[in-house]
Amino acid sequence: MPRPSNKHALDPALLALGGAIRSARKSRGVSQEELAHLCQLDRTYISAIERGIQNPGVMTIVRVARGIGISVKDLAGLAGL
Repeated sequence: MPRPSNKHALDPALLALGGAIRSARKSRGVSQEELAHLCQLDRTYISAIERGIQNPGVMTIVRVARGIGISVKDLAGLAGL
């Protein structure tokens, strides 16, 4: 798992993105473990993204959005980005 993003951890944009991911995931009945499997990521990494500790790259965001079944555009909209 990548190291936490000390420079950007808990940035309001990361917190908003993480909250949007968590909200979309839960509304679709997908667990963190299931999402991690769908995205081929570690569950602890998904957790860190949702808590705003990790600064995921663009392709990771694409993988997570696809795993949840939402577009990146809609995910960004939910986050208010």
